Amino acid sequence: MKQKEEKRELRLPAEGEVVGLITRLLGNERAEVKTADGKVLQCRIPGKLRKRLWFKEGDFVLVAPWDFQPGKGDLLWRYAKDEVEELRRRGLLGVLEEEQG
Repeated sequence: MKQKEEKRELRLPAEGEVVGLITRLLGNERAEVKTADGKVLQCRIPGKLRKRLWFKEGDFVLVAPWDFQPGKGDLLWRYAKDEVEELRRRGLLGVLEEEQG
């Protein structure tokens, strides 16, 4: 018998973080992410998330862009489907809204 999945608290973007959509997996623990403000970043999956959280194309994620190297960042969080709906209601998806339609 399957256990009902617990509803986790929605993690909103803090200062310096942005919501994004994985457009391509690049291999070597990296992914190309289009952010809600229209930028495309090459993001890495930090060691603490490897093997614990699996990412795929089309996942909505929370990204921390690097301030010391533009165009790159770290993946921090993967949003579940119900969390994406809540982000959509709050208007946090920006440019990604049109793409997913």
